[in-house]
Amino acid sequence: MTEKLTFRYDKIGDILYIDRCLPYPEQESEEIGDEMVARLNPTSGEVENLEILFFSKRLLGSDLLELPLVASLRLAAS
Repeated sequence: MTEKLTFRYDKIGDILYIDRCLPYPEQESEEIGDEMVARLNPTSGEVENLEILFFSKRLLGSDLLELPLVASLRLAAS
């Protein structure tokens, strides 16, 4: 699985998708905060995808968007 993050925005649904891999049917979904959904690996329980609902409203309504996650960021190998 790739460690790079992909960001996709659905203008019609107003949803920001943050993906470590493409979503797949076996993933489990869990609401992790106010209108935020995590898609989890069914074996390891790791977060593989995030869906942030009403993204533009959140962005325009505040200077801060907090995700209830801990992240370890580093440069991806080329």
